[in-house]
This record gives sequence, structure tokens and C-alpha cells, in this order.
Amino acid sequence: MITGEIKNKIDRIWDVFWEGGLSNPLTVVEQLTYLLFIKGLDELQSTKEATASMLDLPVDAPVYSDDQRELRWSAFKELEAQQMFSLFTRVDDSNPGIFQFIKNLHGDNDSAFSRYMTDALFQVQSPKMLQRVVEMLDEIPMQDRDTKGDIYEYLLSKIATSGTLGQFRTPRHIIDLMVDLMRPTPQDTIIDPASGSCGFLVSANNYLRNNHKEIFTDGALNHHFNNEMFYGHDMDSTMLRIGAMNMMLHGVENPNIDRRDSLGEENKDENSYSLILANPPFKGALDFEACSKSLLAMCKTKKTELLFLALMIRSLKLGGRCAVIVPDGVLFGSSKAHKQIREQLVEKQNLEGVISMPSGVFKPYAGVSTAILLFTKTDEGGTDKVWFYDMKNDGFSLDDKRAPIEGSDLPDIIKSFHERNNGQDGQSRTAQSFFVPKEEIIENGYDLSINRYKEIVYEEVQYDEPEIILDRIDSLEKDIVAGVSELREMVKNK
Repeated sequence: MITGEIKNKIDRIWDVFWEGGLSNPLTVVEQLTYLLFIKGLDELQSTKEATASMLDLPVDAPVYSDDQRELRWSAFKELEAQQMFSLFTRVDDSNPGIFQFIKNLHGDNDSAFSRYMTDALFQVQSPKMLQRVVEMLDEIPMQDRDTKGDIYEYLLSKIATSGTLGQFRTPRHIIDLMVDLMRPTPQDTIIDPASGSCGFLVSANNYLRNNHKEIFTDGALNHHFNNEMFYGHDMDSTMLRIGAMNMMLHGVENPNIDRRDSLGEENKDENSYSLILANPPFKGALDFEACSKSLLAMCKTKKTELLFLALMIRSLKLGGRCAVIVPDGVLFGSSKAHKQIREQLVEKQNLEGVISMPSGVFKPYAGVSTAILLFTKTDEGGTDKVWFYDMKNDGFSLDDKRAPIEGSDLPDIIKSFHERNNGQDGQSRTAQSFFVPKEEIIENGYDLSINRYKEIVYEEVQYDEPEIILDRIDSLEKDIVAGVSELREMVKNK
């Protein structure tokens, strides 16, 4: 998380965009993403050149040719405002400007980047504004991948409006929690079917970099990591562009980010992925005609939150794992479709855990109560008992400010989940985490809400006798009367 001087600099850059007439937060993030990406390309080229020089070899897969020197950040940042702006906006197939260059970066390759840059627009209208932003970005040290990622996550946090179908940004610490619970491996094939800015995929990428260094030394694993591991689907072209660049800025060369209606008939994914991480939209309803028939066969409903669960079950390979955020209504809803999807999870899959989250986790975007479902696809059952955890503190206040506070439950959640089979069977239902046997869940109509099973201990409060309380009131009243009289005397003698 960025703080202090760097955060203040990013805020000042944001203000420059607003002063220049770009008031849509998503547009500002998109334009800043282009500039960060251009700066990153120059840094990548410099690294390649340094390596080639050290080994006395030609530059491997250079980003820029020798005659494209003027398009590099280190070159154009020195230009005066109008020259810089003209270079950015020049459209010439034989001699492209900076923005045309990045739009065509992958040429005719069918990469996520080339697909979603096709209709990208450079919306910085003023040469002076462009020069100011370039100068301010140049002052921020971004060579370190973590710093660059933190800056980008901070920019995304400024997208504070939710979409029409209930999409909103998942807090980074909740994303990291879910990734730590799932522990991705170098062999995994990971998807977020409602990927947005690709926060879950970026977090999984960071986890693998920190915990599985073999992805850098093993050629097959490295190829899988850069080309075949990460998948994301979304319907919004702007978010697809931001997501693809977010992945590339975090070191994934060719992520599979596609424009796709995950719930539509066009999506044929079945037994395809070993890990799903997602916070799908859960607001509104879909037209039956637009929805995949195979999903409706599993769960006949218009509710997106239930259909996404059906999609995840269908999309996982046998043995595949899933961590998904759902609204509380999924856990206890009484409709046939609600019960149908919960029965599917309990009876045909291995439902491992339910983490109840406080309603303030998604503020200021929404105050909805949510939970995290953790399950493994088996198609043959396997649920003997379900682990429940009552999250009370996620490390931030539960108001709109979401200020950091002490006492986060997240480290304990991770520890308790991975050690859940080591002596937690007999844990009291009054504890923060406990098991509920499958039979009890069935008896309760497959209800998965923690309040159905958690026991609350009520402390008996001892009150004084009424006569004693009345005597105290009399004494207080006399004190008040005496005080008023004293004040009157003070006023008279003034």
C-alpha cells in the first residue's frame, strides 16, 4: 500500500486530469494506465539493452527499433509541450506516433492487448496537461514491481462507482486473503469469469512469484505462467483494456483476457480450469433467452449470483478449487433455485468452508453483507462437515472511511482454514470458527448462514433493586437543584 509522498504525488496527478476536464474516474485511470504502460515499455527496453550489453549479444525481442527512439519515455519526456503532444497523437502507418505505436504493439497477434487496444482513445486534450502529467509521473520511482503494482491498485481504488449489474472493486486485502486460502500452484490454470481490472489474477501472480520461484527457472512452467495460466472474462471493453495492461504491468506477458458474456450460450467452458477466484456481480436479473441452457439446467433462475455459481461448478476440472464471494442471500434464500445450488455444493461437490464477512467490507461502494464460499469440484460429493468462520474485523473500520485498525482476523482465517482438520472438530459453536456436520446442514434445508449454527452466549446482568435505583435518582435530582440554585446566586451577584 502506498503512503506519504508517493500517494500525494498520485493525488496531484489525478487533480491535473480533473482540472483538464476529465471527470470520469474510469477515464482517468485508463489514460494514466496508458502512460504507465508507455513508461514501463521504456524500462523494459532499458533492461533488455543492459542485459545484451553485459553478455555482448544483440537485444532479445526489442520493444523499440533503432529508428523508434523518439517514441521512448526517456526521449520524449524532454520535449516541450506541443512537440510531445504532436508525437503522442501522430497517426502515420509508416511512422506511427506514441499512442498508435502502443495500440499496434502486438501487430496482428491475437493477444489480449492487441484485441482491446483497437478502439482505445487517447483523451488528453491539452499539450500542457500532457507535459505536466509526464513530468509528475517521471518523478515517481516505479522500477520496483511492488511499488508499480501498489500505485496501480491505488488508482483503481479511486473507481468508487458500482456498475449497473452490481460490479464493484474488491478490496485488495480480501483478494489476497482468498488467494492465500487457495494457495495457487505453478501447474494451475486460473480464471476469474468476471475479471474487471484483473485484481484476483494479479494477486495470484504475486503469490506465485513469492512462493514458487521455479516458475522463473523451469522453461515449461515459465511458458505456462506467461501464456496459459491466467484467464479473465468481462463484458466492458474499458475494463478489459485496463485488466490486460494491469497483468502486463505485473509481469504476465500474454494473459488470456477475453470479452465474453460468461453466463451466455457463447461460453462453452466446461472442465477447463483448476482454480477459480471471483467476486461476480450479484445485482439484477438476466433474460432466460440470453443465458446458457446448461447453466439453467443446473439452476433455473434469473439471478446472476446463482448462475455464476453454476458456471463455476461447470467450468472447474475435477479436483479444481474455487473461492468466490456471494451475497448472504445465497446462503439462506428459500427459493427453489437457492436451495438447488446449495444442495449441489453440499451433495455433489466438496463444500469446505463458509466465511461470513461484515457488511462494511465493501464500503463505500455498497453495504451488502457477503460471504466467501470455498469448495472443490468432485461431482461425487465429499462434504462430511463444513468449516464456518465469523469474520468480525478485516483490518479496517466498517464505515465509509475504511481506516486501518488493529486486530484483523485475516491471519487467523488463513491459519485456521489450513489447519482446520487438526483438532478443531470439537470446537464450541461459540468460537469464531467451528465445524457443522453435513447431516445438520441437510436438516436445515441446506442453510449455510453462520447465524443458523453459531451459539451466542448471553451474559446475565445483575441490576440493583428498584428502591436503590430510585434513591440514586433522588440524590441526583437534589444535586441538580442545588447546582441550579448556586448558578442563580452567581448570576445575581455578577
